[in-house]
Amino acid sequence: MILNGCFLIGLCAVTLYPIWYVLCASFTSNAYLVSHPGFLIMPHEFTLGAYKLALTHPLLLSGYKNIMLVLMLALPLNMLLTLFAGYFMASKKVMFKPLIMSLILFTMFFSGGMIPAYLNVRDLGLYNTLLSLVLPGALSVYNAIICKTAIEAVPDSLKEAAYIDGANDVVILGRIVVPLIKPTLAVLLLYYGVGHWNSWFNASIYLRDNDKLPIQNIMRSILIANSNVLNSAAAESDQVNQFAESIKYATIILTTAPILCIYPFVQKYFVKGVMIGAVKG
Repeated sequence: MILNGCFLIGLCAVTLYPIWYVLCASFTSNAYLVSHPGFLIMPHEFTLGAYKLALTHPLLLSGYKNIMLVLMLALPLNMLLTLFAGYFMASKKVMFKPLIMSLILFTMFFSGGMIPAYLNVRDLGLYNTLLSLVLPGALSVYNAIICKTAIEAVPDSLKEAAYIDGANDVVILGRIVVPLIKPTLAVLLLYYGVGHWNSWFNASIYLRDNDKLPIQNIMRSILIANSNVLNSAAAESDQVNQFAESIKYATIILTTAPILCIYPFVQKYFVKGVMIGAVKG
């Protein structure tokens, strides 16, 4: 027991220290970070300058606005399509179901590739719009299969009783199936939300204007591309040089904190939802 406890404590320390380091570095002066690389236990020469500079930058604020718009548009569409697809795949005695199931599963293993996807988005008039981040990936077949497995766990007697009372499939899905698979839906909502929040590649291909980029692309520009996005607006002052290192950590905190705050509210559904929607052998 003692050995297991020590091992778990060490594992927690190794897991949490990078997050703690980034948090401390975001409040530490740039001069200290440059001159003292390595372990950081507490903030040194405490300063909020990096946060002030980041929060006043228009691209960071527009990045938050864009990702929120994407989430508000995409999540309802994602959940609606996933529910309908899962309900169809879980239904019995559906005409041409084997053929349709084969076509659905085919998309999990084969795709046209990046260039055909780009041409498709361009020809549909979605290029350089936020809808290019919403519509192409509106349905995840993997998530639909999880939803299908959860729906199959609902007793058929409930659906049959509803059919006898005159309910159609939409009423059965909304009033019987959805309330019984809420844990699975919460997990799928988390999957879709985290996927949209962390996605940056599609935006880098389909969006041309910087003011339409989501927050992850802004963070990537600051962290990887030598802060070109940030420097374009603040090059006239020495603020960027003063916080060149600490602003990277401040940006990481600003872009990851919102999604981390959501996890505690969904955690209670996570294990139950995954187990309900797990593929049964």
